[in-house]
Amino acid sequence: MRWEQGRAAVEGMLGRGELEKVAASRAQADELLQQAGKHVATARMALESDPIGAYQLLYDAARKSLAAVLENQGLRASSRGGHIAVYEAVVAQLDPPLGRSLRPFDRMRRRRNEAEYPRLGSPRFSTEDVRADIPKVEAIMEIAAKVIDQMQPF
Repeated sequence: MRWEQGRAAVEGMLGRGELEKVAASRAQADELLQQAGKHVATARMALESDPIGAYQLLYDAARKSLAAVLENQGLRASSRGGHIAVYEAVVAQLDPPLGRSLRPFDRMRRRRNEAEYPRLGSPRFSTEDVRADIPKVEAIMEIAAKVIDQMQPF
């Protein structure tokens, strides 16, 4: 059975080159979820000594979790679509009802960009930034693991 929610949005993203079709791979999706779990574990260990690095790992865990959903469907963000395409494609398909739980990703994406491309005077990262977002990333990981089995190749 085809997953219909968000189909028009995803087809539009494919048409604009923001997403591309690839071979659907549950194995690749599982690998991304495993990497995400390792990233969160490493972020926990590094949050005191390297909050910026920990935050980047935390963000990557969330991104890879969302990318896992797409990989299982045979979809991948293109260089044109980038990280935002991963988020938009998954949200289109899962909101409602799961948008509220996925929403922290976009804020984290913007915050992570501040670490990658810092500006003088931009807010510093703290251990509390990392601690506050760990449960949000874990929720995204849980959602991804849960919906993968329900969403067929696109």
